[in-house]
Amino acid sequence: MRVFTVDSFTDQPFKGNPAGVCLLEASATDSWMQSVAAEMRHSETAFVLGPDADGRYSLRWFTPTVEVALCGHATLAAAHVLYSTGLAENTIEFTTLSGILAVSQSESGSIAMDFPAHSPSEITSPNGLTEALGVPVRWTGMGRTDLLAEVESSQVVRDLTPDIDALSAFNVRAVIVTAPAGPADEADYVSRFFAPRVGVPEDPVTGSAHCVLAPYWSAKLGQESLLAKQLSPRTGTMRTTVKGDRVELVGQALTIWSGELHV
Repeated sequence: MRVFTVDSFTDQPFKGNPAGVCLLEASATDSWMQSVAAEMRHSETAFVLGPDADGRYSLRWFTPTVEVALCGHATLAAAHVLYSTGLAENTIEFTTLSGILAVSQSESGSIAMDFPAHSPSEITSPNGLTEALGVPVRWTGMGRTDLLAEVESSQVVRDLTPDIDALSAFNVRAVIVTAPAGPADEADYVSRFFAPRVGVPEDPVTGSAHCVLAPYWSAKLGQESLLAKQLSPRTGTMRTTVKGDRVELVGQALTIWSGELHV
């Protein structure tokens, strides 16, 4: 079966977030997919099967250690593979653990994904969070699975060197650190994403994080559509638009390599 590495949320090779994509020829066991994801060693590997009788593709995502319920950059990568190989031309519908996700491609090649919005609720900052991040926290909230921490500035986000072991003690999928963008960022807001509890110390660019970030910043800035930048060493950008209880994430992707899996 065919396998790919795709850089998501970028138009430059070796930037954005690399994801594995495996085009399944038949159903596979969970343990086999987990083993492939561990072998690929990307933060997420997407497994695509289909289409079925309704024209939908099954899509599942695995980190090197666990299956996850939602992943933006690997969804973008999977859609890019289907479009670039000619297997899909129109809107794609993926059946996932987070429901039906619709994806479409524009004439420019950008891919738009329809994801659920998870507006964060303000909470008291958990004990040890400031110490784990190593910087003061202005505001703390909780999305469906992720802890959101706003800090003073984009420079603080960029320079952050958190205690990853300490972050893994929090009972959340991930800790998202965010701030308003600075003049040099060419964006509206910035973030970084740390998920050691699911085997990803830092994810370079995280689509699913913006299910939390987009409604938070749209409400705070009074704009439905915003440009987001993730300030990991690889960096990446996406356009986010809040549409009621959904978030549209728009980004680009490119294939780095492809091959065949023989086991």
